[in-house]
Amino acid sequence: MKRRNLIAALALLPFSYATVAAEPSPEALSGGRFTTFVHDANAYRQTIDFPDDKRRLHFIDGFDSLVQKWMMPFLSGGVWGRGPLSNADACQSCHLNSGRGAVPAKADEPIRTLLLRLSMPGKDATGAPKPEPRYGHQLNFMGFETDVPGEGEVFIDWQEMPVQFADGESVSLRVPSYRVDQLRYGALAPGVLLSPRMAQPLIGLGLLEAIPDSTLESLERAAKPHGIKGRANRVWDLAAKRSAIGRFGLKASQPNLAQQIMAAFSEDLGVTSELFPHKNCADVQHGCLAASSAAHPELPSNQFVPLLFYLRGGAVPARRDIEDAQVQRGAQLFNAAACAVCHVPELKTGDYQPIPEIAQQVIRPYTDLLLHDMGEALADGRDDFAAKGSEWRTPPLWGLGLAKIVSGQTDLLHDGRARNAGEAILWHGGEAKFSREAFLNMPKADRQALLKFLDSL
Repeated sequence: MKRRNLIAALALLPFSYATVAAEPSPEALSGGRFTTFVHDANAYRQTIDFPDDKRRLHFIDGFDSLVQKWMMPFLSGGVWGRGPLSNADACQSCHLNSGRGAVPAKADEPIRTLLLRLSMPGKDATGAPKPEPRYGHQLNFMGFETDVPGEGEVFIDWQEMPVQFADGESVSLRVPSYRVDQLRYGALAPGVLLSPRMAQPLIGLGLLEAIPDSTLESLERAAKPHGIKGRANRVWDLAAKRSAIGRFGLKASQPNLAQQIMAAFSEDLGVTSELFPHKNCADVQHGCLAASSAAHPELPSNQFVPLLFYLRGGAVPARRDIEDAQVQRGAQLFNAAACAVCHVPELKTGDYQPIPEIAQQVIRPYTDLLLHDMGEALADGRDDFAAKGSEWRTPPLWGLGLAKIVSGQTDLLHDGRARNAGEAILWHGGEAKFSREAFLNMPKADRQALLKFLDSL
């Protein structure tokens, strides 16, 4: 982005700097100092009012990188670098308004803001999943005309499954089955493992990165009721060349934000980087391997560094309606149903050199960042480092009540099958069975109170 007057830049972009209301309730400050009281469609695009213009402009540049279109070297209209195989041409294409993706509205529509991970049974030398031999780690539907065709399309077929509460009220859950079609490089290998993954919100990521490993290890060791366990994923840190605690991704398969970003550029955009220097082409995809590259690597520092700062510096929307009696009742029920055992309400950041203001902040993410067995109904059967096929990282709940305002829908869980928070609870199993049963046995007034509490986050 060309440097311009700060005031003009702020006027042109769809966000303002977060400010803390006068004497807010501590419960409202979801992100500590990094809390925003913006509650409209731009709620996930805020940061604090940095005292220096340089960092303000750095944040703006990072937003530019988020929405920047990436083009193949022989095309125009964006930054060169996108590979011949990809799932998107910009980060924003999947992270709608910096929020969640969405499932297709119709059964005959292919997925676009979900992606399909692929792997074979077993692990590589670092513990990572083994790629499918013809298609790699991820099915990329975007290609380049006939020279490098997209790998295929993925469709979702839905079936409805009724669930009845103890008071007699019934709801219906939608059960997905995934259909891979139009494969252009041959059939998938026998025994291939598939895992759909929904794009997740981009708020508070620096705050989560700043939670000390010692805190996660303490949460891992802590005694828990109702058969709940929880453990950290141990993954491979490419830069440090060692095992590390994972905290990003739906199975906590990435150790830090830098690696998470570069992995997304590689797998989703086909853009090479310092940590992922090779094209995301399988050995049999000769056209992909022969395609031109913009540079080596293709992700330049003037795009990556601001984007990393933007994601690290993002604020979290403040809670709303804290004094509402129904919300307060819902909070009590949330705790009584043991939801807070995994969705830990309050944590504290440690020292954080990238952005010193993030250090030593009391935050309320409603997560422990640990893996939990969620039962066979949610299992993808695919191991990811230490994560088993039925294990998923506890997703943060902060900002949940603004999901529809930000992204236009409330599709939840790893594949968006839940249409709202109530359905998401009913999909819980495994270690979360007690919480699901508690919700099923609540009278309607209590269920409504619990959901209103979740909507306040």
